[in-house]
Amino acid sequence: MIDYEAAARHWTDREKDAKRMPADQLRRHIDEFVGSHRVGALATATSDGSLVRNTPIEYDWFDGAFWMFSEGGLKFRALQQNSNVCLAVFDPDPSFGSLAGLQVTGVANVVEPFSPAYEKACGHKGIDPQRLHALPFTMMLVHVVPTRFDMLCSQFK
Repeated sequence: MIDYEAAARHWTDREKDAKRMPADQLRRHIDEFVGSHRVGALATATSDGSLVRNTPIEYDWFDGAFWMFSEGGLKFRALQQNSNVCLAVFDPDPSFGSLAGLQVTGVANVVEPFSPAYEKACGHKGIDPQRLHALPFTMMLVHVVPTRFDMLCSQFK
């Protein structure tokens, strides 16, 4: 019989007495890490779990949140029902001793197209909103506010 609960507790049990990095120092590492990357995997799911997506997506990190432009896709069906998301950002090199990744739990909202927040994100990305108006579809914008960060970084050991 598989003990799922024991497997789920593996790291929390193992690290319960570990020395912790000061929160402000960890936050600086997180800000630097997400600021030095541009692509993550955004996981979304409908409320009943009948649709689960994990979409590679480019993001911008500013104002303490992730901003992701998207042409569309099934992730929006999930986001319509369930705003809870998870975003994974990681280094492409999994070599021993250099593993680094971040799992971000957060709440997503789809920003109203061409609203002030949408245009601010355009400006941050260097996109003229008029260029997006000219597209034959509406470019969507997903805004994710983190509620939790879980960082794995070999150099922290």
